[in-house]
Formats: sequence, C-alpha cells, structure tokens
Amino acid sequence: MADQNASFQFTNPPALSKPVGYTHVVIVTGGRNVYISGQVPLDAEGKLVGEGDLRAQATQVFRNLNSALESVGADFNSVVKLGFYFTDISQIAVVREVRDQFINRQYPPASTAVEVRRLFREGILIEVDAIAVLP
Repeated sequence: MADQNASFQFTNPPALSKPVGYTHVVIVTGGRNVYISGQVPLDAEGKLVGEGDLRAQATQVFRNLNSALESVGADFNSVVKLGFYFTDISQIAVVREVRDQFINRQYPPASTAVEVRRLFREGILIEVDAIAVLP
C-alpha cells in the first residue's frame, strides 16, 4: 500500500505471536499524521446509539471514525493505529466483526485493546481512537 507521498510497511516480526486482526508494526514514510480523538457511540445530535448493545455501539463508533476520516479526505486505508477501550473486553469478538467491515483486512492497522472500569458517560461500552496518515 503506497501513494505518491506516503508509504506504509506492515510487518509482523517472527519473534512475536501471530496477530489476529491487527499488525504488530507499521512503518510510515512521508505523509502527514492525523490523530482522531476517541470516538464513542453518540450520533450527530449527541444521543447514545445502542444502549446496552455493544454491536450497535461499535458500529456507530466506526461510522463516527469514518466521518472523521472523510472530513480530512481519508478513509480506513489511511489508518495505521487503532486504540480500543472496552468496559467488557470479553466481548472483543463482536467488535472485531464490526471493525472488519471498515478496515483494510489485508493490511490491518496496529492496535491496542484495554478494558476500563468506566468511560466518560454512563451507558457507553466502547471508545476507539485512531491515527491515520495522509499523503
């Protein structure tokens, strides 16, 4: 994956475990970094989407990330790192299914997943931030 001003190298060193749905190391040459704040399952009016439903919340989070990426002329192919914050990480498989509808599965971004006691607002089950690179 490369364009005129930025190139990406996705690699999984053999000394590390085989990753599922993410890449251990992403090297970026050139381009401009874009840091997207953690997105939560709020719609454009600030209303919680999918109360108690992690799949619905994850879908809204990825739609919000997509909107943020589009606002700078990017898409999920530009994403090199995702950070996940869960209130119940045992449901990570549900989020992976949603994530896989958005990311480049051939070259998945680097990733971190953390379980937290609580997110900023009652009822929010997931938050995801992103780093992307533009040409």
